[in-house]
Amino acid sequence: GLGRKFHCFAVVFPSTTPTRTPINENSGEQSRVTMSEVKNIIITGASGLVGPLLASRLLNSPEYRLFLTDLYPPLLPKNVTYAQNATLLQGDITSPAFITPLLEAAQPLHAVFLFHGIMSAGSEANYDLSLKVNVDSVRLLTDQLRVTNPGCRVIYASSQAVFGQPLPPGKITDDVLPTPESTYGCHKLMTETYLTSLHRKAFLDVFIARFPTISVRPGKPTAAASSFLSGIIREPMAGQECVVPIQDRGFKSFLASPRTIAENLVRTLGLESDVLPAHRRVIQFPGVSVSVQEMMDALAKFGGEDKLRLVKEVRDEDLERILRSWPTDFDLSTAERLGLVVDEGPGAEGIVGDYVRSLMEL
Repeated sequence: GLGRKFHCFAVVFPSTTPTRTPINENSGEQSRVTMSEVKNIIITGASGLVGPLLASRLLNSPEYRLFLTDLYPPLLPKNVTYAQNATLLQGDITSPAFITPLLEAAQPLHAVFLFHGIMSAGSEANYDLSLKVNVDSVRLLTDQLRVTNPGCRVIYASSQAVFGQPLPPGKITDDVLPTPESTYGCHKLMTETYLTSLHRKAFLDVFIARFPTISVRPGKPTAAASSFLSGIIREPMAGQECVVPIQDRGFKSFLASPRTIAENLVRTLGLESDVLPAHRRVIQFPGVSVSVQEMMDALAKFGGEDKLRLVKEVRDEDLERILRSWPTDFDLSTAERLGLVVDEGPGAEGIVGDYVRSLMEL
């Protein structure tokens, strides 16, 4: 086990009020952190991938107290130094009856990371659910937040799916107009615009992180059109078959490893607010542009040629339409200026090698 106590609270009914997890002032290094130095942070979508990744970073520092929330039981990362600084809150982020006690439990609040959402293919299949989760829930939460915690930092996870064709040749710069071709991309862009307006009005302190496709994701496939970009490595490495929905090995995607995403989120948390204009709050997170063939080459290098037999290429026209609407490479001048980092190459070798090393750590 973790060797440390933590509290888990399930918030299901409106009458249920979360209780704070007190910091243990007598626990080693943490005893040197005063209450004025403690930073309370809410992370939504905490049963997914990015939430636990970020939590595992922050829970190794004594000054952070985390409130991890999701519709499903939030995950407490293993092998962290200050596990007792996490409060797990299960509940429906689309319900004001849950948002109110969530914000009350986390006072005084330092920052909120918004990672919850319905993924791309799932959004396309259920428009109303996407609107409720990807748009309405963020509005409900931030409408309360700007009253209870004006000026609070909000870091929102957006996506390269906000772009669509036609796109200019070469790398996408900060000046390219987003024109989404999917429900997911449309709802992400709507939320980006709304949050930017809250920042411009000085209601909240907002940064919008446009993620590359995260690869290689551990765990099970997701309802994302890009899910195969993890499955092409993850499933064969586990002796399972992966179906690639596009018959074009030259098709390129913009990818970043989970570890690099977590590192850049920590760096974004520490940025000064004025590093971006008040009406332009987007940071395109760094990634690498790699082809399906490069992913297969990396699979063969790290897993062996025999693993390639488990990759099946079966065209799915609906998924291919979504995939081909996305950019394949980005100009990273803003991210570099802000001190964000990128996975090392060449090609897909850095992100695949990082995943293989993570398997060895289990």
